[in-house]
Amino acid sequence: MTSPMVDIENEVRSADDAVLTAPTAALFRALGEPARLTMLRHLFTGEHSVRELTEHLGLAQSTVSVHLACLRDCGLVTVRQRGRSSIYAIADPGRLATLVGAAEDLLRGGSSPDSCAHLAGDLR
Repeated sequence: MTSPMVDIENEVRSADDAVLTAPTAALFRALGEPARLTMLRHLFTGEHSVRELTEHLGLAQSTVSVHLACLRDCGLVTVRQRGRSSIYAIADPGRLATLVGAAEDLLRGGSSPDSCAHLAGDLR
């Protein structure tokens, strides 16, 4: 049995850890949606309007707009107006390319998230 002081210290440390990791977890949640990751990959080819992204992805305009809002709110894309169109671009192409490249390196090195029961919802 631990002392009440140790329990309090562990709770504080756990709360601090949660505060520190929450932004990173949110970023990975944004990147974890396949449609958003596909949009980002397409935006690496250059700026695109919502209409262009809709045509490329074959998704409804409202779906594309919701995903772009998430990416914008996470700071991954920027938006500017061109006439009546909203034009989207990668906010920091170098750092995002490094992050995506690191993920691809992990996969080439043997990481296999497809076999993770927790991600598949299969908690045997």
